Amino acid sequence: MIRTASSIRTLVQSLRAISSFSQTGVGARNSYNSGAVSSLQQVIRPSTYGEDEYADVDWDNLGFGITPADYMYINQSTKDGEFHQGQLSRYGALELSPAAGVLNYGQGLYEGTKAYRKEDGRLLVFRPDQNALRMKMGADRICMPCPSVDQFVDAVKQVALANKRWTPPPGKGTMYIRPLLMGSGPIMGLAPAPEYTFLIYCSPVGNYFKGFAPLNLYVEDEFHRATRGGAGGVKSITNYAPVLKAIARAKGNGYSDVLYLDSVHKRYLEEVSSCNIFVLKGRVISTPAAIGTILQGVEERAVAVDELAEADEVFCTGTAVGVASVASITYQGKRLEYKVGAETVAQQLYSILEGIKSGAIEDKKGWVVEI
Repeated sequence: MIRTASSIRTLVQSLRAISSFSQTGVGARNSYNSGAVSSLQQVIRPSTYGEDEYADVDWDNLGFGITPADYMYINQSTKDGEFHQGQLSRYGALELSPAAGVLNYGQGLYEGTKAYRKEDGRLLVFRPDQNALRMKMGADRICMPCPSVDQFVDAVKQVALANKRWTPPPGKGTMYIRPLLMGSGPIMGLAPAPEYTFLIYCSPVGNYFKGFAPLNLYVEDEFHRATRGGAGGVKSITNYAPVLKAIARAKGNGYSDVLYLDSVHKRYLEEVSSCNIFVLKGRVISTPAAIGTILQGVEERAVAVDELAEADEVFCTGTAVGVASVASITYQGKRLEYKVGAETVAQQLYSILEGIKSGAIEDKKGWVVEI
């Protein structure tokens, strides 16, 4: 989510030059400059399929689920915690000790990025260096060694290239790429694992939420997404199972997802289960500040739940969801509705951001990596 949220911040500041969005007069604070992306090392393509050949997939009915591609990438650390040369292998099951740190103590992180196919067949990946930096931050938090930024980006490129035939045609979806870092070595007492595995697998996907209809969110005031001092600010695997009950309850009542409040005051917005939240009122877009309980994005200010009643638009951003308009939010039995449709700020941001990611709009930010 960090790349999408910070990209939204930068787009809001610079859209005057590239779209009619400036007519809305929307303002935002802060800026972001993307760093350089490492170069791809020479990779021998393991696939025997033709350059333009596609996998046998119904691209018109692609959901957000697992459709395993041909290859995954695996890199196991040495005893001293160093990662050297990883390798591609056929997608398949892993062999882990029952005493692996990830299985017993949840010592693991994951990331998510996407590969887009251009009209000319080339592949584009959006800001993978930022995924690498966030994984490094998370690894430091839960006492794991981590591949370098160059190793991470190179591995993402290898996986995308090796599985090119699984990347959907332009406009039909994307290749979702899932990097994982975990304590794979056996450990009995509560301590960091002695060995670690960095792996990446991928799957062609469609939209995260079913269809492209605007979201209907439910404000959760019983369960909390994270607490201060916890691991909510990193993509620890331990962050996600605790929200499953809240999600199941919300979806059982017809809502798209859950919007969580802070665990201290229970009145400030934090995030949706898998994405950041943005609130537009007049000329200002606000989003909750990243203070260790949510993944870093556009750092603005504390946004009280009461402010939802005055908002003109609400939308969510994230790697999986892109930019998704929110049609309604229900809080303590009251349903609040918001502007949606083609003329909204959210839709304009979605169109421009997806255009940059897919190569349809010139990338002037240095965000897109071509493979």
